[in-house]
Amino acid sequence: MAGGVLLILLYSLAALAPFFAPYAESDIDRDRFFHPPTPLHLRDADGHWHARPFVYGSRGGQDQTYEVDTSRRYPLRWWVRGAPYRLLGVLPGDRHLFGVDAPGRIYLLGADDAGRDVWTRLLFGSQVSLTVGVVGILISFSLGLLLGGVSGYFGGWVDTLIMRGTELLLSIPGLYLIVALRGVFPLDLPSQQTYLAIVAILAFIGWAGLARVIRGMVLSLRQAEYVLAARALGASSLRVIVRHILPNTMSFTIVAATVAVPGYILGEVFLSFLGVGVQPPAASWGNMLNAARSQRVLTSFPWILLAPGTAIFLTVMAFNFFGDGLRDALDPRKTLGGRG
Repeated sequence: MAGGVLLILLYSLAALAPFFAPYAESDIDRDRFFHPPTPLHLRDADGHWHARPFVYGSRGGQDQTYEVDTSRRYPLRWWVRGAPYRLLGVLPGDRHLFGVDAPGRIYLLGADDAGRDVWTRLLFGSQVSLTVGVVGILISFSLGLLLGGVSGYFGGWVDTLIMRGTELLLSIPGLYLIVALRGVFPLDLPSQQTYLAIVAILAFIGWAGLARVIRGMVLSLRQAEYVLAARALGASSLRVIVRHILPNTMSFTIVAATVAVPGYILGEVFLSFLGVGVQPPAASWGNMLNAARSQRVLTSFPWILLAPGTAIFLTVMAFNFFGDGLRDALDPRKTLGGRG
């Protein structure tokens, strides 16, 4: 339940990222490179309390060192106008959940090496990193279910051909295969095409393991009475596989999908971290980590690493917890044991 609630929160933030982000994805402030996080205050330097939270201004910026300017206060405002966007890619708008009046800036998680708000980049990056897993799973599991079902149902040379292909694919280390397949595509692809290329690569290498498991399950199901009855009534082989056999593998498939999604997310992170995935100014958690790999950033500006690293950690743990919970809930042996 905790994993499911956290996933709902993460995907909601990703879907509504332009609204929750105070700035545009590529908004740059050249006077605030590596600006530290700006805390919210209710009490000013003179000890007076304020009804509305506020942030202080800052001065400096040379050598990326900043001092708090307590003479300038910028109240936190809600439902403010800002950079225009299209919510869910369809609904136009320019309202943001929060912000401060210019020339003030609010950096909940600090700014990166280009003066871009890390919180904003984190939200927009989640749209890439979180959807890669879901879209990749839909494609690879569709292939795995279909090919595994066909292999187990027909047997013979069809089974031999499909299974030898899966064994060949599984014999290649996944890490090297991802890098090799990415090398097939040009490195200067636009961000949207790069995203599609990453999804295609991850889906291509992800179906083989599921196909082998589904094939074994179909071998035991194809002699079931309801399958024999459907064949006797003249149902086609495709109908028998799709309507009668594969639905009986769905409990395993659902659990396997939730457990496999983190691997797809980490695959995108890995490619972007190496600099062959989604490239700036488009944001992803992987290229945010890539920007934090120098020793200077790690030692002096840790928030640039902690923000995407924490997001990846929470997402992977949430999927693992959610998958474990589904496995327990859908385990028929546990259900039968409880009834006994």
